This record gives sequence, structure tokens and C-alpha cells, in this order.
Amino acid sequence: MSREFIGCCGAYCKTCKVFVEGVCKGCKLGYDKGERDFAKAKCVIKRCCVGKRLDTCADCELYQDCTLINNLFAKSGYKYKKYRQTLEFIRTHGYDEFLKCAASWKNAYGKCDIIIGKEHSL
Repeated sequence: MSREFIGCCGAYCKTCKVFVEGVCKGCKLGYDKGERDFAKAKCVIKRCCVGKRLDTCADCELYQDCTLINNLFAKSGYKYKKYRQTLEFIRTHGYDEFLKCAASWKNAYGKCDIIIGKEHSL
């Protein structure tokens, strides 16, 4: 499991149907090895995050007040709520804990049971 499969916005590639089927190349994969041209990236969140050399927006010191990420989270749709929960989970518990719980997911989202006696839904 690797951080490169966590999108800048909190999407998780390894359980995303579109990624698994090979339709999507993922948020960050291929840029570091020159397989993809970052200058052609269209996602403004990705351009900001990768441009700052962050793993995800969870690492950004401007996260709470960021217009880009907050505009994404304000969109209607279940997935945007889940993306926010992923980033908040990472900010609180770290990447390793997120990757541990995401390893057991069967669908695009799942639950994390890392805190003793407390379950965290993502």
C-alpha cells in the first residue's frame, strides 16, 4: 500500500472502480517517473498539491481555509463527503493508519477501526 494511491483531494485509487478497470490513471501516478506530463494536468487541486510537493491536501498548512478544496467539498454528492473524511482522518491519524484500514475495503469507501473501541466510517 502506498500514499501514491491517495488522491490529493482524498479519493482513494485502489478501491475506485474507474481506476481498477484501467480507465483512470490515478491522481498522482506517473508524474514522478516522467510517464505523464504534469504541465498537462487539468485538476487545479492536483496542480496545487503536487506543485507544493505534498502527498495530499491533508499536509497543507492552508488546508482549513483553502478555497480549492473547500469548493470541492461543497459539491453535492456522497463522494465529496467521503473525500473530506479521508483527509480529516489522515490529518488526525496519519497515512499509515489510513492505509491499514483502507486495505480491507471492498468498495470505494469503508470503515476504519483503529481507535480502541471506536469505529470510524469513511
